[in-house]
Amino acid sequence: MDIAIVSAHDVAPETPALARELAREHNVTVYTRSAIGGVGVERISAGPAGELSEPELVPYISDFSAALKRRWAISRPDVIHAHSWTSGLAAIAGSEGLNVPVTQTFHETAGGSTAPVLRLERAIGRRARTVIATCAAEESALIRLGVPRKNIAVVPSGVDVEVFRRQGPAMPRGERPRLLHVGHLGAPAAIRALASVPEAELVVAGGQEPDVERLHIVAGEHCVADRVVLLGHVQHDTMPRLMRSADVVLTLPSAAPVGMVALEAMACGVPVIASAVDAHLDSVIHGVTGYLVGVNRQADLVGRVRELLGDRTMRTAIGYAGVDRARSRYSLERISAELLRVYENACA
Repeated sequence: MDIAIVSAHDVAPETPALARELAREHNVTVYTRSAIGGVGVERISAGPAGELSEPELVPYISDFSAALKRRWAISRPDVIHAHSWTSGLAAIAGSEGLNVPVTQTFHETAGGSTAPVLRLERAIGRRARTVIATCAAEESALIRLGVPRKNIAVVPSGVDVEVFRRQGPAMPRGERPRLLHVGHLGAPAAIRALASVPEAELVVAGGQEPDVERLHIVAGEHCVADRVVLLGHVQHDTMPRLMRSADVVLTLPSAAPVGMVALEAMACGVPVIASAVDAHLDSVIHGVTGYLVGVNRQADLVGRVRELLGDRTMRTAIGYAGVDRARSRYSLERISAELLRVYENACA
């Protein structure tokens, strides 16, 4: 099978690894504006170089789709998988007249967009042969959006369990128990919780300079600045070592359509405390592979942090359970097999 993966906006860290897994038995080409390289990646020039936000990318979608149309007229794929609504627009326009099924993943909780984008998502969702939801919450949102239930398949994101694994080197650390929050969204809640856990330190990975500055202010307001380390943006290949250095990984955004941080922490054998939203509700088994806490439920968050830091045996047991779940349910091998079934059904 010839599979075309379209990612006009940017490429999620797991996409190249998943493409390599699919490419073990199939021909896979990733079409992207991103500067990523590697086998099977074809970079499309459309608009100025560098990352663009989705609104900034819209004027160049026609250039992107025209380039796809030229390539696919020469070498027609069997199925197209578009990631994000901008990619969906490009894929549908680029495949016009070729009779190639388009599958679509939005990578967000559908319906949370602006009104114009919502209309485009609805149109793309009805035009695509299959819309792939990453979690049950997104499936429900897609149905509310107007996508026929029979055209929706739920396939979660996968984690590279050979990279994110329990064994391996860890970042240096001191004597304090270490909490790690990945991503700047939700990090203020982790900083506020630290004020009630005086023996611990908090490392926050993620965010650009303005985000880091805001978090620094929050840490100062809660008198914990001396126990908070703000790393800013961290390269994805550094994340396994950073996670293995932590006693507990926190991921507390108010929306988590993919929930990749929780999956990666589980694969590393580190207990996770995650916000009880979206993909976290599917991946984290409360009390078994980690804990789910309600958004803005600060007392609950503090209680779960203290419970885990105070019981090493519990942390170990939860860590092993997380590894088992990540490997059995979310490995790239399993997720690629599920995607192939979706592609085959779309082509049938």
